[in-house]
Amino acid sequence: MKTSDEERLERWRLVLGQPAQESLGVSLGETERSMDRTLEALYDSERKAGLGASSPQVARWLGDIREYFPAPVVRVMQGDAMARLGLTEMLLQPEMLEAVEPDVQLVATLLSLRKVIPQKTKETARRVVRKVVDELERRLRAPTERAVRGALSRASRTRRPRASEIDWDRTLRANLGNYLPERKSVVVEKLVGHGRKRSSLRDVVLCIDQSGSMAASVVYSSIFGAVLASLRAVSTKMVLFDTAVVDLSEQLSDPVDLLFGTQLGGGTDIDQALGYCQQIITRPAQTILVLVTDLYEGGNAQRMLQRAAALVQSGVTVVCLLALSDQGTPSHDPHHAAHFAALGIPTFACTPDLFPELMAAALQRNDLRAWASRQELQVARPG
Repeated sequence: MKTSDEERLERWRLVLGQPAQESLGVSLGETERSMDRTLEALYDSERKAGLGASSPQVARWLGDIREYFPAPVVRVMQGDAMARLGLTEMLLQPEMLEAVEPDVQLVATLLSLRKVIPQKTKETARRVVRKVVDELERRLRAPTERAVRGALSRASRTRRPRASEIDWDRTLRANLGNYLPERKSVVVEKLVGHGRKRSSLRDVVLCIDQSGSMAASVVYSSIFGAVLASLRAVSTKMVLFDTAVVDLSEQLSDPVDLLFGTQLGGGTDIDQALGYCQQIITRPAQTILVLVTDLYEGGNAQRMLQRAAALVQSGVTVVCLLALSDQGTPSHDPHHAAHFAALGIPTFACTPDLFPELMAAALQRNDLRAWASRQELQVARPG
């Protein structure tokens, strides 16, 4: 059995590479030498032969890192290989895609390459995207449905319900102070129930910037859009934009189809996107508009702010997410973020795990800036 000191020295040897072999005074076993070769091929590639341009060699390397390292480390190494060794073009080959560990960044890369993916690779690429989407949807669906349904249930509760709409459990709880011991009964003074069921209690518009820097946000937004669209109490629309606007609401039943309908890359015209949203919003007071963008406007910035102000004044609940991803607060236009905040529009980045709570707070018309501050999210302030 190796001691903890020996294991620690081996780890440092793997981190520092061959030049540290003598000074650390440690020799690697067969498995550790194989791990060292996979690390050396990537991180010492400038002095060594590296991975080269051989697809079979790269495929073997991808298999090796999956054997020796846990999935989170594998994803980091794959990302480094794309950046350092220019392996993106190799993703256009089916055998390469089969060897890669799927994740959100890989999906974003494939979507940006979809116009140049050869026919023989398209089905493999679609399977990779499907795998990632299915895994994310399994993780995010239950908390989203639970948060949204709970919020709508509380929002639609009424104090004058019809007999068929009385929530007896909540009614009894609300009247426990009126309990009469001598009669062993509760005098009901306040009735609590649910309002009449309608086809939709709220309208949600997801307006997503599909420029290249927002790729991960597009992936997560598509999944949340599909989940929200499956809830009858919410009417959901999905609008994507760069310098043009495309309404993909009809494709929300399948987020994979929706993702392959995106046009990742290009410029940004937020003004035009907000103009389109103004046209499709029919119940402003019942509508939540979630604008996901870094606010780098390539169109008419002044008119963008005017449209945002008009939406708020009409009664729409507008939220601006600078990103919907795991990466924290992204690069964004602080000037426009401050203007949005001055209009009363909560503006911050949000992680996917917090998005269900965000939607629940929005549906209940809670103070979203206060909510974001409690989550320790960096909220934009008026300039």
